This record gives sequence, C-alpha cells and structure tokens, in this order.
Amino acid sequence: MFKFVLTAKDKASSARTGVLSTDHGEIRTPIFMPVGTVGSVKGVWHRDLKEDIKAEIILGNTYHLYLRPGLDILRQAGGLHRFENWDLPILTDSGGFQVFSLSKIRKITPEGCRFQSHIDGSRHLFTPENNVDTQRIIGADIMMALDECCPGDADRQYAARSLKLTQGWLERYAKHFKETEPLYGHAQTYFPIIQGCTYPDLRVEAAEHALQFSEAGIAIGGLAVGEPTEVMYEMLEVLDPVIPQDRARYLMGVGTPANILEGIARGVDMFDCVMPTRNGRNGMLFTWDGIMNMRNAKWADDFTEIDPQGTSFADHAYTRAYLHHLFVAGEMFAAMLASEHNLAFYLDVVRQARAHIEAGDFTAWKEQAVRKVTQRL
Repeated sequence: MFKFVLTAKDKASSARTGVLSTDHGEIRTPIFMPVGTVGSVKGVWHRDLKEDIKAEIILGNTYHLYLRPGLDILRQAGGLHRFENWDLPILTDSGGFQVFSLSKIRKITPEGCRFQSHIDGSRHLFTPENNVDTQRIIGADIMMALDECCPGDADRQYAARSLKLTQGWLERYAKHFKETEPLYGHAQTYFPIIQGCTYPDLRVEAAEHALQFSEAGIAIGGLAVGEPTEVMYEMLEVLDPVIPQDRARYLMGVGTPANILEGIARGVDMFDCVMPTRNGRNGMLFTWDGIMNMRNAKWADDFTEIDPQGTSFADHAYTRAYLHHLFVAGEMFAAMLASEHNLAFYLDVVRQARAHIEAGDFTAWKEQAVRKVTQRL
C-alpha cells in the first residue's frame, strides 16, 4: 500500500528523486512539508497551499492535537483530513520532540513519558501503545514512532541509554501497530526514528535496528537540536550508506534553505520546519537573491517584485516597498503574505533540486544556490 520508488540519482552526490505513494496521493521527493501543528498551516489558506505553494503533504502535531481539540472531537470529525478539509497526504510526528522541549514538566521511563499539559497543567502519559492509538484517531497517512529526542550535546552515556529506550519503545510501537487497524478507510504506515545523538556508531546501531520495522520510509531525528551544523551533515553522511535505497528518508525539523540543499546532497528525501512561517511572521523573507528583513528601512522605496525569480503569485503581485509598509503598519496581511512567500520559496527549492537531479547537474547548481540563498540583502 505504501511504496517508495527511486526515479533518478545524481552521479556526483547522494541526491536522488523518488515517489512515495499513499492513499491520498503521490509525494514527489525531495519534498518540503509545511507544518500544520494544530490542524492548520498558520496564516495560510489550504487553497493557497495547493494552488500557489503547491504543497503535496502537510504535517500535524500529535502532542498538540491530542491536547486540543482532543481525540473525541477528531474521532467524531472522521479524522484530521476531514476535520481540516485537506485531501492530500498528512504526516504526524509522535510528539516526542514536544515532550523533549517540556523538560521541566515531564518524566521519561521505560513505560513511556509522563508530562503536564502546557495549556492547563493536566497530567498525561504517552506510551508506545497509546501513541499508536492516538495517531490512528488522528488518521495521518504517515505516523511517527514514539521516541525520545536526545539533546544534541548529550554525553555518550546518556545518548546510549536514550537510544535503548527508543529502541524498546519502537518494538512495542510496531507490535501494537500490527494489532490495530486504520479507522477511516485509508491505509496508514509509520516511520521508525533513528536517534543516537552525534555518535556515529550509535547512529548506525539505531539505523540497523529501526530498519527492521521500516516499510516505506525511515526518519532521522535528534538533529538540529543544538549540535553544530557540520556535525549534522556528518551524521547524514554516516547514515547514507546504511539506509537502503528503497526507503524514503525524512530529516525531522530541518531547516534553512541551505540545510535542505545540503541534506538533499546527502541522500535526504523529506524535510519539515516551522522556519518559513515563523520567520515570515517576523519579517524575514527567503528569496533566490538572499535573505531580507522586511522591517528594514532600505525596502521602503524599493518597488522591485518581492522575489523576481520566485514562483508564488505573491512574488509578482506585490513589491518589497508594499510588504515593508505592511510590517511597519502592523497589518496582519504582512505575516500572511510573508508566510505564503516563504513556503512557496521552500517548495520551489525542492522542485528545482528535483529538476537538476534529473538533468544531471545537481551538484554544480547546488553550490551556486547555497551561496545565493545564504547571503543577506
């Protein structure tokens, strides 16, 4: 039911293109997945996600959806697809990263993770088993196995202990997944998550264990959580030859346009990050010319299109001067417009990467693209 098919490979790097099939549609990789934490991509119409941004899959967050609106409402609605009126694929994380970020109000044991709600302080427990049940009720096409997200600066002893915990949870998660069924008439799969911090041998051990439970894809977690960027790239290089070519590879929570391009070069297929919308709401735009802070006075009389090389309608319908004015005036349309632009840009990055991989000149193009997208204007 779920299948990842490799369609092209770059000769000078590990970059590749592929197609991941789900009941809600095909996902062409490399792909960027907009983050819809609580059932919406903040400030962006679903119509625009499809027509202008050209998103092929979006994310939901298990932790947040579990707390609000809650599982009863989601079940009554017929799952997240119907609840938010989205008919393309959805991926849900396990909530492990959110639990990681709640370090002061959570306790992790072999049983699972006890935590307090950030909303009302109520106490809850995530186990591998009820995490499967929760994601069944949400109804995502692709679910993430429950894991502990190890800090990027953890010592080896902590990282090894954390990995053993994640491996034990994965075995229980896989068993319960097999014992349960989808609720809404479409197939579901799950990706195991590779942990192991910044220790190459632990990463390899984690991958070899996780691959026993992988159907069509596998996730790489615990990166971009405090370790240097070059170490993240090193871990991807360690994992590249270990993961079979017929599995989609999802690098969780990453990152900048340059991170994505470098990840693609190291064999990664799927990415997500809140940066396009979060930074956009604060006035930061990513473009093919570089990074712009739209609050800066230098844009006040710049009537150039937002991104002359871009593909979103917003790039050509509005000027930098106009967007600067909206931010200075505190107009909510500024955040909406900037978020849509950034998401369209991220999707254009992976779309162009696919084209250059297929054309056979990805590596040379990537080197030029990284230099352009990282400069500050």
